[in-house]
Amino acid sequence: MQLSWFFPTSRRAWFWLVLRMIFLIVLPISGALWTMMHIPGQSYQGQLAPVSAAEQAVADRMQAHVRTVASEEHNTQHPQALAAAAAYLESQLKEIGYAVASQSYGVGDVQVRNLEVEIKGSTLPQEIIIIGAHYDSAHGAPGANDNGSGTAMVLELARKFKTLAPKRTVRFVLFTNEEPPYFGTRTMGSTVYADRSHARGENIVAMLSLETVGFYDDTGGSQKYPVIFKPFFPSSGNFIAFIGDLPSRSLLHRSIASFRAAQDFPSEGIATFPWIKGVDWSDHSAFWKNGYRALMVTDTAIFRYPYYHTALDTPDRIDYGRMAKVLHGIEAVVADLANTSD
Repeated sequence: MQLSWFFPTSRRAWFWLVLRMIFLIVLPISGALWTMMHIPGQSYQGQLAPVSAAEQAVADRMQAHVRTVASEEHNTQHPQALAAAAAYLESQLKEIGYAVASQSYGVGDVQVRNLEVEIKGSTLPQEIIIIGAHYDSAHGAPGANDNGSGTAMVLELARKFKTLAPKRTVRFVLFTNEEPPYFGTRTMGSTVYADRSHARGENIVAMLSLETVGFYDDTGGSQKYPVIFKPFFPSSGNFIAFIGDLPSRSLLHRSIASFRAAQDFPSEGIATFPWIKGVDWSDHSAFWKNGYRALMVTDTAIFRYPYYHTALDTPDRIDYGRMAKVLHGIEAVVADLANTSD
């Protein structure tokens, strides 16, 4: 390689050096960022409509769920509270009219369980959509937003879909043991579930993990990001985010397009690398590891919510009205995924 590649001796040589740098560095980086961040449509920017009577009814039910499940710490360090949360969730699903399946397993001397209900697809029953959330809380936290909010949304989505007949099979799953020290281990509830699905050869075509979805702030500067993303996204934490890995990019595009078509609510999305801080921090990561396409739907948790993993993560911190609006948009996403084949 000639020394003039790095130390040009003329204006012409400088021109060619800059051009080479553009082709070798700038264009690939720009292309990678475009691939990750290009999302169909535009995020809603206007004023939110007042909460309707129907939305208020949903909001009230979700608030009741969160208060029952997540007013006190519930995890394997508090096994009675964890079991009580599971019993409540099971009773609610049965009250809606579902037959509930439990996937029980032991962690030390504590028995824990995932909960699953299913609506069998009418014409494509072998193709499965999973809507899931974890219901355990972090140590030292009651877990109202993380993740009583996602748990409540799963319950209300299950209610809305109970009388429908989707083409694909739809499952609503509530996972245990998402929080440390189980996150990323073989005893994480979603890992136990996704590993079993893979072993059975189940054709899961999409998975949505509803993770910490209840906190919104219109104040400028309320939203934080990993450094690489800060210049590209809003400074106000008033949106719902759809996050996927690169293989899930088409699922991300389809889901956020459905959401934006159905609901006037700010939304952002990105398909990126799992190793970036926060990208794999929920149950969707267990499905990625098993080769399934999956997204996290989130208010971005630690990047916005000041009470994340603290004793102040209580039911009164949640905006149930905005949660109800987000739920309406997610309902449209699930309906689209469940009723059209790729």
